[in-house]
Amino acid sequence: MPVFSDDCDDLLEDQYLAAEDFLHAVIIGLWRTFWHRSGPLPICVSCPSYVGSKFCSVEKAISRSRARELRGLALMSKSENELKTKWDQVVEFALFKPETLLDNVFKVSAGTICEALLYGFHILVSRSLSKISSVNSDSVFLLILDSKCGAVMKFGGDLGKLDLLNSSNPYLSVAEWFKTHAEISLTRVEPIWNRLGNANWGDIGTLQVLLATFYSIAQWNGPPRKSVASLISDHSLRLQKRRAECCIVEAENALVPYQGGTEIVEYDPDELSSEKRAWRLKLKHNDILILDDPQQGQKSFQIHESLVGGNYYLYSAVCLDHPSQLLTLYVGSHPSRLEPSWEDMSLWYQVQRQTKVLNILRNQGILSKYLPEIIASGRILHSGPCTKESPGGRCDHPWCGAPILVTSPVGELLSSVIANEGSFSAEEAIRLCRDCLAALRSAAMANVQHGDICPENIIRVIERQGTRNQVMFIPVSWGRAVLEDRDSPAINLQFSSSHALQHGKLCPSSDAESIVYLLYFICGGTMQQQDSIESALQWRERSWEKRVIQQYLGEVSALLKAFADYVDSLCGTPYPVDYDIWLKRLNKAVEGSADKGKMIEEVAITLRLEDAAESSGASGS
Repeated sequence: MPVFSDDCDDLLEDQYLAAEDFLHAVIIGLWRTFWHRSGPLPICVSCPSYVGSKFCSVEKAISRSRARELRGLALMSKSENELKTKWDQVVEFALFKPETLLDNVFKVSAGTICEALLYGFHILVSRSLSKISSVNSDSVFLLILDSKCGAVMKFGGDLGKLDLLNSSNPYLSVAEWFKTHAEISLTRVEPIWNRLGNANWGDIGTLQVLLATFYSIAQWNGPPRKSVASLISDHSLRLQKRRAECCIVEAENALVPYQGGTEIVEYDPDELSSEKRAWRLKLKHNDILILDDPQQGQKSFQIHESLVGGNYYLYSAVCLDHPSQLLTLYVGSHPSRLEPSWEDMSLWYQVQRQTKVLNILRNQGILSKYLPEIIASGRILHSGPCTKESPGGRCDHPWCGAPILVTSPVGELLSSVIANEGSFSAEEAIRLCRDCLAALRSAAMANVQHGDICPENIIRVIERQGTRNQVMFIPVSWGRAVLEDRDSPAINLQFSSSHALQHGKLCPSSDAESIVYLLYFICGGTMQQQDSIESALQWRERSWEKRVIQQYLGEVSALLKAFADYVDSLCGTPYPVDYDIWLKRLNKAVEGSADKGKMIEEVAITLRLEDAAESSGASGS
C-alpha cells in the first residue's frame, strides 16, 4: 500500500489497486477457508463515485482518468440474472479516504463518520426496497480505511420506525431516526499496512476487518460450513500434538522447554541458544571422529580447529589415513532433530543438500580445481552401544545419525580477508573474477547454478608452489544451488541478482550479476545496508541506470568495467553467459601476456562412478 499523496494521481491509482487487492485477498481467504474450497466466488469488489452512483472496477475508473472521483470500494454479491450491480447487492462497504486520521492521531474525524453513515443508510434503504435481496439483517458493516490503518463500523436500525409520511421535512425525520433508533458501533483505529505496504495479517487492525467481512458474507450466504470455533479447536489440537511431540518424545530437543503450569515463563535467548547447542555435536582440537561412508566404509578424522568464528558445524580436520592434507568438515543434524528455524534450515542446506549437489557434479564427471571436492560423506558412529532399529534411523544418543560432509580444500572466507586486509587490488580482483567464472562454467556443464554468491561463500586458498605462493578463490556452500526450475535460490539483499530478488528464481546470468556486485564490494565500493527487497531493487536500478558500478570498476580495471557492461546487457534475459571468451580474457590478464595465457584447465571427462569415487574419495550418499 503506497503512502497517500494528493499531488500524485498515479499514487492514488496505486492505492486503490492495492486496496482492491487487499479486499479480494480477504474474500478469497475467508470463502475458501469457511465455505467452499473450490468453485466460483460469489462476491466481487466494485467502486462507486458517490452515494447512489453506478459501480465500476478500479481498472475502468483508472482508464477513464476518474480515480479521484472514487470514494471507496464495495463488496458486491454476484447475481446471475442482473448484468449490472446495484446498491441492494452491497455486502460490505469500505470508505477509502486519505484524511481518515485526524491530526495524525488514531481517531476518525466527525466528517468521515458522517460520510460512512450516509453510505450505510443508503445501503439499508436499498436493501429494504429491493425485490431481489434476500438479506433479512437490518445492519451493515462499514470499513473506514486509509493508506496506513483503518477502523470498522457496524451500523443498523429498524427502518420500519422511520416515519416519512407524517413529516414535512424528511431530513429531520431521518435525523430523528438516527438519534432514536439507529445503532452505531465503531472500533478503534488500528494499523493495517506496515511501512513496506504489506498487510499485517496477524495484527488487530487486519483481524477486525477479517471478522467484519466474515459476518457480512454470512449475512448473504448463510452460516459457514466450518465455524470459527472449530477452526480454533483444530488449531489448538495441532498445537497440543506438536507440544506433546516436542516435550514427551524428544523433550531434550524442545525449542522452548514446556512447563506444566499456566503461568507464562520468560526465557533467556542466550540460555535457549546454549540449550540447543547442548545436544549438537561440539568437537574440540584433536578429537577423533569416525565416519561411516556407504561407499568407502569407516574413515577416521582428527579435528584441527573450528572455522567461521566458532560455529558448531564447520571444522578443519585431517584424515588419519592421509594426515598431511587439511580438509573441511561439515557437521549436520539428524533430520528428526531439525527445528523449523533459520539456523537449522541453513545447517540442512550446508550439509545434506550440499552433499547432494557436489555428488551430482562428481557423478557427471565435472572435476575442477576451482570447485570443492567431496572426500567423504556419511553418518557419525558414536561410542558405546547403539539401539537404532534401521540403518537410516537413530537411537537416543544425541550424536547418532548426524550427517557429515568432508570436502577439500580449506581456505579463509573472503569476508574475513576483506575485514583483515582491506580492499583488493586490480590484480586480485581480476583473479577472483577469473576463478569464480571458471567454477561457474564447470557447474553450468551440469546445469547447476550456485545461487548464493557472496563473500561468506567464497574462500581464498593459498598453495605453496616452489618458491612462491599460488592464490585461488573457490566458491563453496553449494547447498542453495539451483538444479531445476522449482528450486529457489538464497536471497541476499546485497549480492543476489535483481531477477532473484524480484521473482525468487535465477536467470542464466544471475550468478555473473552477483559476481559484479562482489567485485564492486571487494574493490571498495559503497554498498549500503538494505532493509527490504524493495530498497535493494531500487539500489540496483539506480546503480545500473547511472552506471555507478561500471564507472567505479573502470577506475580499478578496464577489463572489469567491460565485464560489468557485458553482464548489464544480460541481466534478466534468457541468454547464457559466454564463459569461454571471458575466461580467455581474464586468464590473459592474470598471466600477463597472450603467450603465457592459456585456457584454464578444466577436466570434464565422463568417468565411471567407481573411478570417480576412487579418484576423489567421494561417497554417493
